Amino acid sequence: MDKRCIFKRLCIVTIGTFILSFGIYNFYYQNGITEGGVLGILLILKNIFGVEMSISNILIDGILILIGFKVLGKEFFGYTLYASFAFSIIYGILEKIGFLITVNNDLLAAILGGASVGIGCAIIMNEGGASGGEDALAIVLSKLLRFRIGIIYLISDVSVLLLSLTYLPVKSIIYSIVAVIVSGQVIDLLYKEKKIIKVPIAGTIKENKIPTA
Repeated sequence: MDKRCIFKRLCIVTIGTFILSFGIYNFYYQNGITEGGVLGILLILKNIFGVEMSISNILIDGILILIGFKVLGKEFFGYTLYASFAFSIIYGILEKIGFLITVNNDLLAAILGGASVGIGCAIIMNEGGASGGEDALAIVLSKLLRFRIGIIYLISDVSVLLLSLTYLPVKSIIYSIVAVIVSGQVIDLLYKEKKIIKVPIAGTIKENKIPTA
């Protein structure tokens, strides 16, 4: 691939990562809205079983990204690693700067946060990567099961959030569910699914044609 094309795609992934980081910090974190998916699982393991997030994140996120690498290839793996690295840096910068927007309405924060997360994730995914293990798994399942990716996100996120009721108040879960519904629908709307996916089956490569959304 042309180096200029790679640079352009990395710049677009960086923009998507910034939008994602901005939404998580300024809307989710500021208003106590939590996430489903991998982050939600990490929080459950931390709050109920005392498992350190630094350890569980490496294991769970790493396994899911490796699944994405196995099914979607090394290009996907490279862009995903870059997105994860960029997220850590950008989120750290935002933490040092402080909140750029103050939203005192939890419902509005959930909607704005969900929209930001959805837009950011969709931008990264359209460039051939993912923001983390949850996105990698969602892409793989969407292609293999031929479900809309928004449905995959909705099922996984809401399931994890309902489990989070073991340590979080109902009010927080309700707004978090609103946020994941919005983010899932935005991703469903913006994600441009690839037509061909190479799926390893019993040591061989099988090509499946996937209809565009």
